[in-house]
Amino acid sequence: MPNVFITDLVLRDGHQSLIATRLRTEHMLPICPKLDNIGFWSLEAWGGATFDACVRFLKEDPWERLTSLRKALPNTPIQMLLRGQNLLGYRHYADDVVRDFVWKAANNGVDIFRVFDAMNDIRNMRVSIETIKKTGKHAQGAISYTTSPVHDIPHFIRLAEQLADLGCDSIAIKDMAGLLTPNVTFELTTALRTATNLPIHNHSHATSGLASMNHLKAIEAGATIIDTCNSAFSEGASHPTTESLVAALAGTPYDTGIKLDNLEEIAAYFREVRKLYWQFESSFTGVDPRVLTSQVPGGMISNLSNQLKEQGSLDRMDEVLAEIPRVRADLGFPPLVTPTSQIVGSQAVLNVLTGERYKTISNEVKHYLQGKYGQTPGAVNEAIRNMAIGNQEVITCRPADLIPDELDKLRNEVEGIAKSEEDILTYAMFPDLGRTFLQERNAGTLSPEVLLPVSAKNTGNQQQRVAADEFRVTLHGETYHIKLTGTGRATQQNECPYYVSVDGVSEEVFVETLNEVTIATEAGNTATTRQTTKPADKCPRPSHSGHVTTAMPGSIVDVLVVTGQKVKAGDPVLIIEAMKMENEIQAPISGTVINLFVSKGDMVTPDQALLEIQPE
Repeated sequence: MPNVFITDLVLRDGHQSLIATRLRTEHMLPICPKLDNIGFWSLEAWGGATFDACVRFLKEDPWERLTSLRKALPNTPIQMLLRGQNLLGYRHYADDVVRDFVWKAANNGVDIFRVFDAMNDIRNMRVSIETIKKTGKHAQGAISYTTSPVHDIPHFIRLAEQLADLGCDSIAIKDMAGLLTPNVTFELTTALRTATNLPIHNHSHATSGLASMNHLKAIEAGATIIDTCNSAFSEGASHPTTESLVAALAGTPYDTGIKLDNLEEIAAYFREVRKLYWQFESSFTGVDPRVLTSQVPGGMISNLSNQLKEQGSLDRMDEVLAEIPRVRADLGFPPLVTPTSQIVGSQAVLNVLTGERYKTISNEVKHYLQGKYGQTPGAVNEAIRNMAIGNQEVITCRPADLIPDELDKLRNEVEGIAKSEEDILTYAMFPDLGRTFLQERNAGTLSPEVLLPVSAKNTGNQQQRVAADEFRVTLHGETYHIKLTGTGRATQQNECPYYVSVDGVSEEVFVETLNEVTIATEAGNTATTRQTTKPADKCPRPSHSGHVTTAMPGSIVDVLVVTGQKVKAGDPVLIIEAMKMENEIQAPISGTVINLFVSKGDMVTPDQALLEIQPE
């Protein structure tokens, strides 16, 4: 038996970190027999952002992915990442949902559950860990490592001791942002081993360039399992290379027993597969020591760059990275891991793009400051809390204690749409998105986002654009400078909005497709772009203080007012989703709603008036 075991992350965290979680099941299954014969301690293949990406972008059933992988990997334990009471969504769920989800995940193929809480609030991990133990599967308690004035070795030891008391089978050091240094890794691993006597599993992103050294020091201190990733999806915002660590440990007391030649076959396969996802490659996936300041985790950096790209603001990444630690300090120094990384990161983007800190505060930040995610590690900025929630009471108990059982309610809401208990749980994770997914699946109309053919890639352009997004147009002797800043989603009539800047003035134009082009991918598949969310095409330009606008492009999740309703300045009137976070749009003045220009599902931009309020 080897003294050091390896968990390979190529099927989950590797592609989450480097190509925005876009790897499809069809590109995983062909290589599974070779992965299964390597001798890994486990393969991380489910959880994290994969559930969201399957439903949102790939139009795959995440439960079917799990069962397919289980069948294709009969000899290797499948590991998943579970967010405690958050499960795989972005809110806390009732205990009955947590228990049901864990049982279904175990029954469908998960062998090892790595459980963490974004706040390191052990109360939020208790129910999931207790349930995992009842299923007979391996419960791994994860400590989200971070640095701040309130995080030190004694703090992490206390967390590990609580996890051991809950019955965890092993402890993971989850260094999601690559903040560990070799000396701290050795000290922390030694302390955790001494305090718990449990196996230690080290997880460290390579973003800062220190992760391989961290693994070696962890092993020297007694860690018996390390996370690595096949070279086709390793390093940078991902993880240390599996082949390199296997070679480094070969012939030492820590030899993994893994054959290097077998790993190289897998790498050759994934190198070719990765080319199919060129459009999702991030510009921020190399070694970047700035992470030691910004603390943006590897899984978030590629998604953040894609989100900024969608806003036409990728050039403002440095400003966002500088703002993130300031927002984090305001919120009491939470570790930056899902969902707190999205909460902090999205608020930082709002602060930068609106030009005024906390001019717009996302609903998730409000919930966080109200205590709905658990106890903050440090003290929050009370001025910001007052701006966000006013005099509302702050929750001090375990947040889920306030959530009544909800499975029966969820079942009723999707009766006739959900075909299984797993479908109900998909709906529970993402109600609007999940309902649409289930409806489209039942109708046979699921259509994944297009994988553009490799031949469309402009290899001479490092930004990898398929077509120009900035150009000059001459019409009737007049020349206009036009820059494409974003696109909306096509209607069922194939009409699509494009958001452009014409000589510096923002405009929205609609393009109606008169014929449909099918794009063939190199894998031999075909795909067409067909989406259902419609643009808001009746919105005037904002021209007075009663016009309500949004700070960022997004889609309308809910309209909270009706025509004729009286509102006060600051009252919520709309909910908009931007960057997977919901933001509450408030009335800028007191008065009466006299016009509604949008409805649920509309795509909107900052240059539109969404509704109109007549002043008192």
